[in-house]
Amino acid sequence: MSDVAAVEQFVKKYKALKSEVAKVIVGQDEVVNQILISIFSGGHSLLVGVPGLAKTLMVNTIAQALGLDFKRIQFTPDLMPSDILGSEILDENRHFKFIKGPIFANIILADEINRTPPKTQAALLEAMQERAVTVAGHHYKLSLPYFVLATQNPIEQEGTYPLPEAQLDRFMFAINLKYPSFNEEVEVVKATTSDNKPQVNALFTAEEIIKFQSVIRRIPVADNVIEYAVGMVAKTRPNESTASDLVKEFVDWGAGPRASQNLILAAKTHAAIQGKFSPDIENVQAVANGILRHRIIKNYKAEAEGITDERIIESLF
Repeated sequence: MSDVAAVEQFVKKYKALKSEVAKVIVGQDEVVNQILISIFSGGHSLLVGVPGLAKTLMVNTIAQALGLDFKRIQFTPDLMPSDILGSEILDENRHFKFIKGPIFANIILADEINRTPPKTQAALLEAMQERAVTVAGHHYKLSLPYFVLATQNPIEQEGTYPLPEAQLDRFMFAINLKYPSFNEEVEVVKATTSDNKPQVNALFTAEEIIKFQSVIRRIPVADNVIEYAVGMVAKTRPNESTASDLVKEFVDWGAGPRASQNLILAAKTHAAIQGKFSPDIENVQAVANGILRHRIIKNYKAEAEGITDERIIESLF
């Protein structure tokens, strides 16, 4: 199949995928879009939202619709790396046998990642970056496609271990979940308090997802779009001459080169969803918030004056 035909097929399957997810998830259209863009771009996402906004249900539903294996890990302060990676045990024949941990799945929901100490966070982040784990000197490859969706609770900060900036940078998107609107909440309550259980059908296979990920990477991008993305990221760095006044005044550290790479990859996927065969500047702008939000480190003045990440990012356009 040619790449043009593959993109056209992707558009159809993506629409069907969205309606399949909508059987269970009411609203949250932008959140679902960003998670799916992240999956088809081969990146990982960080979900930030208060409890009870159906984060686990959303990821489980997306995994079912994509036909992928799903595991959930609830992070706690006493969780050890071996609890997520797996460990070696002595079997009845006195041979060491490796028992795989929950990290061996296609889609991992890392619930409240900031609840667990850095040692366990690092074990997960190695798996995210390398798509492989090392246990007792043995190297184990993870099955592809591999996607980690980590959640953070923005309320309870006592007894948490915030992710360092270098580790936050590993996530392609940081997605903010907001409360549903009044009408959406009415729909949610109706759907979840009845006996009706919608059936989610698997529309993809792992091989198809890998194939679409390759097609998206092959999408050509004009030099001016790449230069626009790199220029936008450079503007987030307060020491650069191109930085806006807002950045110079309210930002301590800007985004690194990984932000530029992710902007282009996500823009390619965003363009493919709309049936375009090459992304333009609008596609880059459409994904900028989710990609730059967690990579810009604001100073205390920004916090004091209530300057939001969105306002800083919009000043870069």
